[in-house]
Amino acid sequence: MADVRLGIADDSGDESRNWKPTEINEPSQCRSIRLPDNSTAMRVPRLSYTNSGRAILALSSNAVRKLWKWEESDQNLTGRATTSVVPQLWLPPGGNLMTNDTCANPEDAVPCFALSKDDSLLISVSGGDISLINMMTLKMMITFFPHPPSATVLAFHPQNTLIIAIGMEDSSVQIYNIASNQCEANLKGHQKRITGLAFSNILNVLVSSGADSQLCVWNTGGWTKQTSKFLQMPNGQGAAPLADTRVQFHVDQIHLLVVHQTQIATCEAPKLERLKQWDTREASAPITDATYSCNGQSIYVSFEDGSISVLSASTLRLICCINPAAYILPKPSLKVYSLVIIAHPLEPNQFALGLTDGSVYVLEPLESEGGWSGSPPVENSAGPSTTFGATDSDQPQR
Repeated sequence: MADVRLGIADDSGDESRNWKPTEINEPSQCRSIRLPDNSTAMRVPRLSYTNSGRAILALSSNAVRKLWKWEESDQNLTGRATTSVVPQLWLPPGGNLMTNDTCANPEDAVPCFALSKDDSLLISVSGGDISLINMMTLKMMITFFPHPPSATVLAFHPQNTLIIAIGMEDSSVQIYNIASNQCEANLKGHQKRITGLAFSNILNVLVSSGADSQLCVWNTGGWTKQTSKFLQMPNGQGAAPLADTRVQFHVDQIHLLVVHQTQIATCEAPKLERLKQWDTREASAPITDATYSCNGQSIYVSFEDGSISVLSASTLRLICCINPAAYILPKPSLKVYSLVIIAHPLEPNQFALGLTDGSVYVLEPLESEGGWSGSPPVENSAGPSTTFGATDSDQPQR
């Protein structure tokens, strides 16, 4: 029987065919908390755990930054994010909300931020100047890179916190040195705005993705382009429609997750050889975001109908489906769903969601379950058999 939700043809053996994914439809079937927040509800398109796993940082569409912290206690011995203890919304002295600089038309801005590996620095932007923020005090240190064009995605260099990659509205990627206040390289290869950036500290490459559904691989030594491929719709349907394409490296720093509203794919860098792919032609709603779990064994996927899917990272098989009724209070007059999904950096079964109604949720499976579901049968998985898409010598179809 085919997996109707993901549109994957099941050609495996009887054991695999009879295996059923877990369905979570009620609040009693999982653990979840809504993070406390008394401010005006605004969409939450950007969200991140700190690398220590002790806090969650959100950036709302109105340029407001929020930080929730968990503390060590008898109920939470590790001090890490958990659904068992409600965290505190941290405000700087004076109690004022933290905000980014904005452009003339804030509704047109693309909010984005990035945390340094040691959680000491934050770079954040909402259409205006980029702010560099001290995460210990949450005070702004400097602003830089005045617009236009506007920054649309940010990433710290994994070996040098003073170097950042800035994806731009004009389709370029700027390599910027904070210390010298200079642009060290201007990477050009995309046709539309940049929507994703991911560094690999093993391969020494930067992968960029754009609204043109193109991926580019850049060598971090001389910032030369190594590979460029266009994301293709499955089964000869032509190029994917214009939409955000996001990228994330697996914990092995070699395999890459590519997320588009129509499909998810895994590939191997730096040649972008495709490993697995599925599309949403038979799904109930478009994909809004996806992320690897911290151990790289699962992929969490959020959809525009509010549902969440947990996939096996190696096979892209659905292992658990979470109905929105399991964690969202029904709001008949308002369509509420997740814009962003993030995985805890140390707890492989925990993830958090930023929703269209301004709320942030953390979800975990029941302690008695130990995970989101039992493992599906092992499938035979061959290595890379096809390239990821068209090379940059082929023009995508529109």
